[in-house]
Amino acid sequence: MSFQLKTAHQLILKMRKLARQIRNSEDDKFSLPTVDDARPMDINEQEELVRSLEKMQAYQSLQWKSVFAAFLFCYSAFLLYSIYQQTLFPWELRYHAYFMEDVDSWIIITADWLAVLACSMAIMGLFNNSKDHRKWIWYSCSIGLVLAIFWVYYMLRMPKFRWDVIWLPLGPLCGAGVCLYVDNLLSESSEEVRKLRSYMYAFKAG
Repeated sequence: MSFQLKTAHQLILKMRKLARQIRNSEDDKFSLPTVDDARPMDINEQEELVRSLEKMQAYQSLQWKSVFAAFLFCYSAFLLYSIYQQTLFPWELRYHAYFMEDVDSWIIITADWLAVLACSMAIMGLFNNSKDHRKWIWYSCSIGLVLAIFWVYYMLRMPKFRWDVIWLPLGPLCGAGVCLYVDNLLSESSEEVRKLRSYMYAFKAG
């Protein structure tokens, strides 16, 4: 996972370098980016290069979004199972039973539903193509923060702190936070590709 993030970051750096080369070529006719060392790129070659980068960026964007959406979907499915168990067989799940002396069953169920909502909002934010799509991820972060405070409060009231349920406060919040980071990285990559297209220059034969 970290290797793929590093690869995406390297792609952004390469596109920035190419953009600087194209931009500088507007002021220096002797430093045009070239296909080889013999001649500068004509408009068709530039178009082909930019289109290939656009396709690469779109593919990587979909790939990243699908990976994290799949993680969140699986986590949501697990939470739905927890809700089912807590509804029909209260306190049979160990990670819920830790709180049976301090919290009512319906509050546990509500917290799990809010976690499902947070995951759903994060997924919606990843795949929404509108300009304000990121607000859904911020909503998810807000709900995740509330849930983190809720769970940590009751975990601190236990006679012994249970590290095996640390995923309860961290799960939705970390999921939303990672989605926010990935969305920002992909948006930056997309912006670099758009800049490349704006920097395309008209080739004139000498």
